[in-house]
Amino acid sequence: MRYAVLGTGEVGQVLGGKLVELGHQVTLGSRTKDNPAAAKWAESAGAGAGAGTFAEAAAAGEVIVNAVGGRVALAALEAAGAEHLDGKVVLDVSNPLTFEEGRLRLSPVESDSVGEQIQRAFPHARVVKSLNTVNCRVMVDPSLVPGEHQVFVCGEDAEAKARVTALLGEFGWPAHRVLDLGGIESARAVEMVLPLWVSLFRSLGHAEFNLEVRSAR
Repeated sequence: MRYAVLGTGEVGQVLGGKLVELGHQVTLGSRTKDNPAAAKWAESAGAGAGAGTFAEAAAAGEVIVNAVGGRVALAALEAAGAEHLDGKVVLDVSNPLTFEEGRLRLSPVESDSVGEQIQRAFPHARVVKSLNTVNCRVMVDPSLVPGEHQVFVCGEDAEAKARVTALLGEFGWPAHRVLDLGGIESARAVEMVLPLWVSLFRSLGHAEFNLEVRSAR
């Protein structure tokens, strides 16, 4: 499978590296063709790894992974080009956070989400929100956290969610631990988990944790 991973930060590089390790072809996308972080990653990640602009990556990828920050996600995807997103699964792992005066803030929040914004802006893309509730290391290796903890998916396209669930399985998330929350509007809820995640991180002193949902039925 050919993947475009948009974003050269830690999340993008970790996701891209795992995909290459699994045998996929990955183009790490950035704003400029000569991005040094992307070039260094492509050199070190091994066979199947490449780098390019957002548009070049999206054109090459069969699945698009949005790993840029939520506040700049729309701009990155606009640079990738709607024609390169149409009909493709767009996996959005971003969170709409910023720190203002030392305080975490989310925007949008409650009545909207980055996942919904992306789906509205690119109506022919098949947007799935997932993985944004865990640290990037846990994203690709859930065994770092013991127990039957879960990850979530939401989106309008059932087949797209199934493809993302299959990818999560490659990362080590068994299907029974992938909870489908329904349509893309549920992205509001999973994006609002972030303040709790940050509080837990501060309390625990590390990022290798997750939430476990237990049901009586």
